[in-house]
Amino acid sequence: MMNGDPGYFGPNSMMWKINKEITVLFGGARALLMHAAHPLIAAGARQTSFYQRDPWKRLIRTLSLQNSVTFGTKREADESAHRINKLHEVIKGKDEITGKIYDALDQEQLLWVHACLQLSSIYFYEQTVKKLSNKEKDQYHQENMIAAQLVLIDKKFIPKSHEELKKWVIDKSKEKDYILFTDVAKDVKEIILGGPVPLHIKPIWPFISFIALNTLPREFKNIYSIEDNKSRRLLVAFNLKILKFTRPFLPPFFRLIAPARWARQRLTKNPELKFKDKSNI
Repeated sequence: MMNGDPGYFGPNSMMWKINKEITVLFGGARALLMHAAHPLIAAGARQTSFYQRDPWKRLIRTLSLQNSVTFGTKREADESAHRINKLHEVIKGKDEITGKIYDALDQEQLLWVHACLQLSSIYFYEQTVKKLSNKEKDQYHQENMIAAQLVLIDKKFIPKSHEELKKWVIDKSKEKDYILFTDVAKDVKEIILGGPVPLHIKPIWPFISFIALNTLPREFKNIYSIEDNKSRRLLVAFNLKILKFTRPFLPPFFRLIAPARWARQRLTKNPELKFKDKSNI
């Protein structure tokens, strides 16, 4: 029985099913690398100097909106999206590398950020939990459109299915100079490889970074100069299989992210629990 506000989705949704897994950390790191490879997304990051001032905060912000929209109340989700939208209003200008205009509220640039995180989230769920049917992936895609619209992406601009969204990203990445190894991409790669991360994450971070870098699509591996050979692919596959095998035996504390455990407690035990209180669980 649910006592609290389930938010936009609730525990029976595909958004909860996929986004609650701890392996979302791999997806966040992978998505951040894909974001930074887009020179206009990189230009916005360069303007805010986020990577230089607080690289870890910039890294986890990739997932913070997803977590609040998925597991928060509708009010908390709306407030989180509003904060991001207000921040995006001032991120605009002319990119010093490509000479093109960047704008954090541009539909294509917003969709790129949204799409890379969705693709990475589903990829790691399938690799570490179980395969999804096309129907399940499309259900996640449709639910995730709510998150997209909260950050002002016009629904008409979003591909109709998960596979179409995936094709859009890959096709765009193959266009000449659509993705580039800029100074920001270099900074992000260094952060992923061993930047300043919290102490409780440090022991497992080398493993997360190895998996995130080595599961990038080929076009991204090329610009990040990630070696791609059969032995490395086999090593990655072996490690992912170990994760998939051990996952069912792990207690929820090690298997589920904190916001998911917090949301479950809000719905079953404490309806007044606020999203900001999740650190107390």
